[in-house]
Order: sequence, then structure tokens, then C-alpha cells
Amino acid sequence: MGTISVLLADDQPMLRTGFRYILEAEPDIAVVGEAADGQEAVEETRRLSPDVVLMDIRMPRMDGVEATRLISEGGLRSRVIILTTFDLDEHVVDALRAGASSFLVKDGPADSLVAAIRTVASGEAVLAPRVTRRLLERFAGMPSDAVPPVPPRLDVLTARELDVLRTLARGLSNAEIAVELGIGETTVKSHVAHILEKFRLRDRVQAVILAYDSGLVSPRTAHRSDPS
Repeated sequence: MGTISVLLADDQPMLRTGFRYILEAEPDIAVVGEAADGQEAVEETRRLSPDVVLMDIRMPRMDGVEATRLISEGGLRSRVIILTTFDLDEHVVDALRAGASSFLVKDGPADSLVAAIRTVASGEAVLAPRVTRRLLERFAGMPSDAVPPVPPRLDVLTARELDVLRTLARGLSNAEIAVELGIGETTVKSHVAHILEKFRLRDRVQAVILAYDSGLVSPRTAHRSDPS
């Protein structure tokens, strides 16, 4: 992969300057533009077609959730990383449902920001198991502790694809899923690709949201089966 182009969308100029300083120190990342609100972020994304948009979640005129939705539904290739002040911001789940591929806390380490941009630009998504569980426990409610039946919406998936989707919902990587299910990592990648294709999902985060929204897993069942 060549140079990763990034658009910075934040209503605070000093933060944009700080992010630019961090990112332009990396030889494979180029900041191609900035936006001070969500509407401008959408316009600049359409104009510049960056690989990654760093999107503040709370901005004037249009917030990061709506801007992310317009980018995702508009068929743009750019992937969105949401920036938030608090890791349990209720709007983060809304942003993930709207099409964001990851989210980062603004005061996190610089190397996490750089790593997330590279991961998302490569077509993957970033959502740690503990973060997945905490967010969806907090904002998706607390359903029964019983293992839910397979929802009719997911009846197009094979039994193994359902197994993979359940483990995805816990935030596991392909390597971790391979170990847990006793299959090869290449096979896991193939199953993930089939899941995304069948439901026209952008990435793994959208598959996680699907698993919870459809009722395949609940926060409690994910917590019980996740040792992290």
C-alpha cells in the first residue's frame, strides 16, 4: 500500500494542528485536508476522496455521526475513524452503526492513532474486545443471559459463518478466531468476507453491529464467553 491520505475533521484548530503534526511525521501518511464541521467534512471527503477521515463526533452545523452516515451511504470509499473525548460516549455506537470503522479517544497515545489509521486504510476495522463489550453493554441494553436462537435475518449464513460472526461480536481478531474455532486463519478470512458480502457490510465493525442488532448475541453472552 502506498501513502495513506487522511482528512482531519474537528472544530478545534489546535487539535487539528496536533493531529497533523503527529501524522505528517510518518513517511506513509499524508494529511490532504481539514474540515471544521461535519458538513465541511462530507464536502471535503467528496472532493478529496481520502483513504481515512478522522472525524470528531461533536461538531457544529452537522455532527460526526450524521457526517459518517452521509459518507457511508454515499458510496464513498473513504473510511471513518471517530474521535471522541470519552470512550463510553453514547454517540460512538450511533457512529459505528452509521458506518464508522473504528473510534479513538482523543487523549490516547499517538502510536494508537497511527496504528488505527494504517489498519483501517488496509480495509480492516479496529474494535477491541473489552471496548466492544463495554459499549454494547452500556447502550444496547442488557438482554437475557440465555443464548439467543439464530434470528431469521441471519438464516442465509452457514453454521460455521454463524460461529465466526459470534466470535467477531466479541472483537476477536482473525488469528484469535482461528484458534478458538480450530480452523485456519485463511479460512476465517474467507468466512468473514462471505458474511460481509452477504449483508453488504463495509467491515468487521458493521458485522459486530449486525450480530447485536439482530439478536444473535447479547452483551451478557458476549461477556460470559470473553475472558478479557
